[in-house]
Amino acid sequence: MPLPQPSFLLDSLRSSTGQMVEQLEQLTRIESPSSELAATAACAEQVAAMGEAFLGEAPERIEIEGRTHLRWRFGAARSGPPAVLLVGHFDTVWPLGTLARWPFSVDGGRASGPGAFDMKAGIVQMMNGLRFLGDLDGLAILLTSDEELGSPSSRSLIEESAAGAGAALVLEPSSAGALKGARKGTSLYDLRVEGRAAHAGLEPERGLNATVELAHQVLAICELAEPEKGTTVTPTVAASGTTTNTVPAEAFLHVDVRAWSLEEQQRVDAAMHRLAPVLEGASLGLGGGVNRPPLEWSSSRRILPLAEKLAASLGLGRLDSVEVGGGSDGNFTAALGVPTLDGLGAVGGNAHAEGEWVLVAAMAERAGLLALLVEELRSSPPR
Repeated sequence: MPLPQPSFLLDSLRSSTGQMVEQLEQLTRIESPSSELAATAACAEQVAAMGEAFLGEAPERIEIEGRTHLRWRFGAARSGPPAVLLVGHFDTVWPLGTLARWPFSVDGGRASGPGAFDMKAGIVQMMNGLRFLGDLDGLAILLTSDEELGSPSSRSLIEESAAGAGAALVLEPSSAGALKGARKGTSLYDLRVEGRAAHAGLEPERGLNATVELAHQVLAICELAEPEKGTTVTPTVAASGTTTNTVPAEAFLHVDVRAWSLEEQQRVDAAMHRLAPVLEGASLGLGGGVNRPPLEWSSSRRILPLAEKLAASLGLGRLDSVEVGGGSDGNFTAALGVPTLDGLGAVGGNAHAEGEWVLVAAMAERAGLLALLVEELRSSPPR
C-alpha cells in the first residue's frame, strides 16, 4: 500500500493528535533519568510495547553494561545496511521524583513534563508517522538509554547500526521549529590535582594546596578557547578539600569543550594533555577526551533540499535549518559518512530546563514530514 497523498496523510495524523498526546503522557510519566538503570529499563519496556503496537514487531532488546537499548530492523535491513536509520533516545536529564512537583500537563496547546520535549515526543511522532508506510523494508530504528551521558555504552551500537546506511534521521527536538543542520563536536575531560594535606592553622606551609593548583589550571584551560572559531572550553563542576581547617590534598575539575571542526577538537585535546603543574610537587591526572565529532553541514545538506520540498507538499511553509552547539547521536552517524539530518522531533522549547514543552499542533506535522522523508529516502538514497 503506497503512502497516502500528503494532504490526506496530514489530515489523518491531525485527527490522531489526541491519541499522540495520550501516548506522550504515558512515556513522560515513566521517569527515565540516564543514571538510573532500572528506570530506563522500565521506560524501554513501554517504548517497546508502543513500537510493537505500531510497527507490528517487537524490538531487539540489547543490553550493554546493564543498560537496555532497543533496535528494530525490517526486511533487507536485517541482513545488510539499512536504507534509512532512525535514531533517538528515551533517557532524560531529570532525576527521579521530578514528576511529583512537575507533572505532565497540557495547557494552551503546549504539552509539558520532564523529558517530553527532549525527546519522548519525537518517539511518539515517529511511531505515528511510520504506521502509514505500506511496509518497513530497509528501515532500522535505534532508541538508546544513555544519550544524555554522551552515549558511552551505545556508541558502538550506533556505529554498527549506521555503517553503510543510506541516510540517518535523528528524532532529537527541533530548534524553535528549525532542523539542526550542523552540530558542534563535544569533548569531555576530568582533571584531577594531587597536592599534600596539612593543618591550615598550625602549619599550612607544610601542605601543597590542590585548590591553588586547580585555580592555575582553570585559568590555563580557559585560554584554550578560540571564540572567533566558535570553540568553547568551559570549566564546569569543580571540588576540592575535605575540611575547612585542612590544606586541600586533592581537587578535580570537569571541562566541556565544543568545536565546529575535528581539527579544533584535536588542537584542544593536545593542549589539554600538555597541561603541567604550576606548584612544585603537585601532580595532574587527565581523563576523557573527544566524545562526539562534529556533525557538519556537508552531511545534512544531502537531505535538506528533500525535507524542504516535502514540508512544502504538506503545506507547512518554509522549513529552516540552523547550527547548534549541543551534540547528539547524529554526530556519530555523520562521522561515518552517512548523510544525516537532525532535529526532526518535537517543535517546542526549553530543552533541559524547567518547563520544557511541546507544541501539540505540530506533532502531526512532524510525524507526516518524517513519514514522507523515510519513504522518499528508501527509494532514492541521497548522493
